Amino acid sequence: MITTDYLSLLDRFNLIVKKRVTSSYVGSRVSSATGRGSTIKDHRIYATGDDFRLIDWKIYARTDNLYIKRFEEERNLTVHVILDISNSMNFGAKMTKFEYAAMLGVGFAYLSLKENEKFQFATFGETLNVFSPRKGMAHLASMVQYLNELKLRGGSKFLDSMRQYKKLIGSKAMLILLSDFLFDLDQIKEALYLFSRHDLKLVHVLDPLEKNLNIEGDLKLKDLETKDEMQTFLSPNLKETYKGKLMVHSTEIEKICSRLKADYNMISTDTPIFDAFYEILKK
Repeated sequence: MITTDYLSLLDRFNLIVKKRVTSSYVGSRVSSATGRGSTIKDHRIYATGDDFRLIDWKIYARTDNLYIKRFEEERNLTVHVILDISNSMNFGAKMTKFEYAAMLGVGFAYLSLKENEKFQFATFGETLNVFSPRKGMAHLASMVQYLNELKLRGGSKFLDSMRQYKKLIGSKAMLILLSDFLFDLDQIKEALYLFSRHDLKLVHVLDPLEKNLNIEGDLKLKDLETKDEMQTFLSPNLKETYKGKLMVHSTEIEKICSRLKADYNMISTDTPIFDAFYEILKK
């Protein structure tokens, strides 16, 4: 449950993070285009048809040559928070992966609002649900209410959802993708390459039990998405095999991100939430 107390802590965190973290995540982005911003980018020689109001008369007084001022065009970045709501996220003892990822997602949306940027919020599972990008606390409140009332169910059509989502993005944007990424690696690679020209942050959320597998013996395992059950004996050798495969899976995702110059972050749900923010933002 995301509470007003958490939002208050986010407000305090926003003040602290500005002092402690130098990050490209927040603030106005300056494009390579020229426009009518307030910051002069450079000058070029005046040509017929140029707006005479852009002539730099100080340079003319010194050189007798007409130059026009070119300004940096400031564009606000839309921040896209995309959250996995498949039933595999409904795992965890003290806090589920979904609850943890939802708190992070709300946090990123809140930080965007504090920088006067729009954020677009979306969830994906068996279907993709998208909320229009807007500014303002009312938009954040709607996001919080939706997440607090949400009931997780079903599997995830990750690649299909990302293909749909790509069609919604125009100019360069920041995408924050929160999931346990329990998908086929080929699908993950194809999906991430769809956003190769955007700023991409992956937040790989896992429960400590999934990472460390500190159990053994006779067990009945249940797939949260398919509801299939399996009786097994978890031996030390099988535990090491499992942890090895998980490491390979996460390492391959990190390699994909590296090739795309995207940020990869594996976060365990026993990590204090604001420590996780620091870890993600400092990149």
